[in-house]
Amino acid sequence: MDLKHIQDLVKMVNKSNISELTIEEKEFKITIKQKEDKYVTAAPVQLAQPAIMTPAAQQAFAPASAAAAPEAKSTDNLLTIKSPMIGTFYRKAAPGNPNLVDEGDEVRSGTPVCIIEAMKLFNEIESEISGRIVKVLVEDSTPVEYDQPLFLVEPA
Repeated sequence: MDLKHIQDLVKMVNKSNISELTIEEKEFKITIKQKEDKYVTAAPVQLAQPAIMTPAAQQAFAPASAAAAPEAKSTDNLLTIKSPMIGTFYRKAAPGNPNLVDEGDEVRSGTPVCIIEAMKLFNEIESEISGRIVKVLVEDSTPVEYDQPLFLVEPA
């Protein structure tokens, strides 16, 4: 099962009245549960051969700490760019490169704002809104959850 299929399952559970979905195949088992407050979490994939689960993969599926997404004090007029997947958040396209965006930068719809690594795939995340980056809510090289706020943007 690939990451895109897992993301589609999470979205399906989130939009439906299903409270829990479990899928078991030869090499893995995945359970997606919907909390009462409508946030979806995915249980870690359990592989038949534990040696295949790399430390990076274990970190990608570890729950994010409460400090990873601090709440902004006054966000009434700000929009949020959220993580479309579970993975590891990177601000740079490659080590040694400058950050894709910094606080104060102007972004347009389609501008790359970060990279999220999931299952050894590096996914370029683009802004869906135009405006100015006010706050980066996640530290570089830390795990992020599905739908976790990444950036606060003042709309243009």
